[in-house]
Amino acid sequence: MVVTARAEHVGSLLRPPYLIEARDALAAGTIDQASFKRVEDRAVREVVALQEAAGCPIVTDGEQRRDSFQSELTAAVDGFAGVGMDAWLWGQWHSEVVGGATIPRPPDLGVVAPLRRRRALAAEELTFLRATTDRIAKITLPSPTLFANLWSPERSMDAYPTLDAFMEDVVEILRDEVRELNRLGCTYIQLDAPHYPLLVDPGWRAFYESRGWPAERWLSYGVSLDNAVIEAGRPATFGFHLCRGNQHSRWLVAGGYEPIARQVLGGIHADRLLLEYDDERSGGFEPLAEIPDDKLVVLGLVTTKSAALEDPELLERRLREAGRVIGMERLALGTQCGFATSVRGNDLGVEDERRKLELIVRTAERVL
Repeated sequence: MVVTARAEHVGSLLRPPYLIEARDALAAGTIDQASFKRVEDRAVREVVALQEAAGCPIVTDGEQRRDSFQSELTAAVDGFAGVGMDAWLWGQWHSEVVGGATIPRPPDLGVVAPLRRRRALAAEELTFLRATTDRIAKITLPSPTLFANLWSPERSMDAYPTLDAFMEDVVEILRDEVRELNRLGCTYIQLDAPHYPLLVDPGWRAFYESRGWPAERWLSYGVSLDNAVIEAGRPATFGFHLCRGNQHSRWLVAGGYEPIARQVLGGIHADRLLLEYDDERSGGFEPLAEIPDDKLVVLGLVTTKSAALEDPELLERRLREAGRVIGMERLALGTQCGFATSVRGNDLGVEDERRKLELIVRTAERVL
């Protein structure tokens, strides 16, 4: 099944307060695992109903079962230390609306033992989601090289002397995961890869190069590892999402796609590219010309960072501007990122979320 929908959101949705309270209660030991699972199930049913009511042709479970969009590897696999919430939130974050924030990298963060998989990462998400909807069920997974954040020359050498060795095991875990998702009937898998746009920023490029690879190797070898996961996951349709950081309505870096367009936009074997384009930080549409003709581009023109609702006419103008680069028939409309890439979501409410999803669907039906 090839996914051809022209409206889509990236994946995560706001967690309801009762789910956050239940997570705290589980951590404190005041409710048991079975009770917590019932709370999670309720939250998933509610976000599925929200998406269906908004007319979304593609639905997710809103990542309601995750701490962060990237946390399931460490939740399902042994071998890591220091993987609390700050493992996914650290960095210098920016916002003119809610203010900036700096979160230090946890000093004990790292892979410290050979990886041992205890359970599947997303099989539970898929099987429950598939049972709650008859629409296209999308499962999101992190790009393998995103987890270079967890390899440290100081902490990881005994387990993995090189970043390459660690990445080999991460890739095999993700390849096994997408094979299992296919066996369970998944038709749409998305890889999230925000670390590639971070390479346009000198500070983040220096961090990633300190892991052991120069920037060019990140863009070539890194994409080849993504493609290895995609190859293992066929015949599912694959999406590939790029953004510049999205936590608590803040962002990490600014800069257009030009420095990474040829290697990433032109080299990834995904079918659908979900690209951040909600403000001037993303640059122009010219890099879209690097994308091969057989791929569809989901333009992330609708922001999840604020409650302000976009002007439908402006969305149409921007879609047509991008269409002059690659053709309207190759475009879809979506969000620039998730509404809640970690448990604490962006600075907007569920009603704002619903209105934005409805706007995406209506605009795509009218323009595309």
